[in-house]
Amino acid sequence: MRLGVIGYGYRISLMVQEMRKYEPDCRIAAIADIRPEEARKRLGRPGDPQPRLYERAQDMLDAETLDAVLIGTRCSLHARMAMEVLPRGIPLFLEKPVATTPDDWLRLREAADRASAPVVVSFPLRMAKIVRLAKEIVESGKLGTVEHAQAVNNVPYGGVYYHGWYRDENETGGLFLQKSTHDFDYLQYLLGGVPSRICAVASKQVFKGDKPAGLRCSRCGERDCPERVEGAEDHPDAGDYCCFAEDTGNEDSGSVLLQYESGMHVSYSQNFFARRGAARRGARLLGFKGTLEFDFYTQKLRVDMHHTPRVETYELEAGGRHFGGDAALAANFVDVLRGRAEPCASLKDGLLSALVCLKAKEAASSFAYQTLDQEARSLVGDIIRPGAM
Repeated sequence: MRLGVIGYGYRISLMVQEMRKYEPDCRIAAIADIRPEEARKRLGRPGDPQPRLYERAQDMLDAETLDAVLIGTRCSLHARMAMEVLPRGIPLFLEKPVATTPDDWLRLREAADRASAPVVVSFPLRMAKIVRLAKEIVESGKLGTVEHAQAVNNVPYGGVYYHGWYRDENETGGLFLQKSTHDFDYLQYLLGGVPSRICAVASKQVFKGDKPAGLRCSRCGERDCPERVEGAEDHPDAGDYCCFAEDTGNEDSGSVLLQYESGMHVSYSQNFFARRGAARRGARLLGFKGTLEFDFYTQKLRVDMHHTPRVETYELEAGGRHFGGDAALAANFVDVLRGRAEPCASLKDGLLSALVCLKAKEAASSFAYQTLDQEARSLVGDIIRPGAM
């Protein structure tokens, strides 16, 4: 299978590796990247045929016959590059978030209606075994109808969003779009439905300061800084910019409330200065009959029954990136290309998650509830899973 890659960065190179583990016949036939020599350095197996390199995606798409395209550019280009690929009818693997601005979201929404080829969006958490187990329990009816959900993501490696290019909010769209898009997607997968109202707050309490703009750890005299990054030196792309400088972007914590038409609501909170054992990522789903709780880091899931003296506990073994979700996601994309499966996370799933993030961002900046307009709700309406709520 001949793959074309637009933006051959670190993340997409890992996904290609997973695809090749699952299906060795996959190979990169062409790469479009504004820094072709940097892309070449990421290429894998010695002896493999070298892909042709292009600086413009359009040139690659015009010149090559491809079985699939993978988009791994920086986030601000995801929607634009997807709109180059979709009209050509080529299967697409699209990194999240699928869009970072309302205008890009609207254009991609319109393109989605006309798309004829399958799209898989990079949402590996919904493919993790612990989420699949939670889904099985929810659908069994053991909890009753889920009426309230509480989710959290305390990120122990949060410094990456302040030391490197992720600190540029023009590229990421902010940390709701960059991070919670994953969490909103797995919650959507578990709960179904579409939120009707959204409110949010975001704050920047720690990663701020008056250090000079552009300061890097390698040029700073504070050797005992707990967020110091060593070994980056003067590499132009290294992530060792000072996270206490005046040009540090991104909020460092945020919380969102999602209310559904049924009255059920979800609370979600994320934090980027928790460290070590304070890491948490997971959710608590409450129904009248029972409560289910799981954590990705511990790989433990617990079900407390409300009206009988019974507690069920599960402890899973899940290796690999994104708690095993990357390998499952890569396998699904290959199976889609082979005609053996449907996309596990469709473009409409990606659009819904991005829309919730954009609305959360707007709610946090305006201090006002946001609603999902009817047109947006009708677009993603086929994602609603009857009975899941």
